[in-house]
Amino acid sequence: MNINEKFPADLYTYMKEHTLMEVKGGTTRPTFLKIWMVEVDGRVFARSWNKSERSWFTEFRRTGVGEIKYGNTILKVKGKKIASEDPINPKISEAYLKKYHQPRNVSYAEGISQPEYFDHTMEFFPDPENRK
Repeated sequence: MNINEKFPADLYTYMKEHTLMEVKGGTTRPTFLKIWMVEVDGRVFARSWNKSERSWFTEFRRTGVGEIKYGNTILKVKGKKIASEDPINPKISEAYLKKYHQPRNVSYAEGISQPEYFDHTMEFFPDPENRK
């Protein structure tokens, strides 16, 4: 996975203007799940809120692939778990706190920004085949 490869500009614009993105981990799930995603230094991340064994996160860990949907656009993506000790994690936490500052989201943003969630962080990369 190429850390320098960027998503289309409209994905970053959508992320700035919306609090929810949609994701599908693996290749067999029929529906998308709305989740929080953040951008740090042009890189795209999400954390698994409930740390479930049957989640988009575990499907990405198992298969390494999935899809992101924003608006009417669906992109094929690859996903890689970020190590809990990776120095990018505090920046991801800051991005969550900054983006999800709305009163209804603050307590969740504070929760998902804690170090216990560092081990449940996924980075997404454009798939070379990209748009579906």
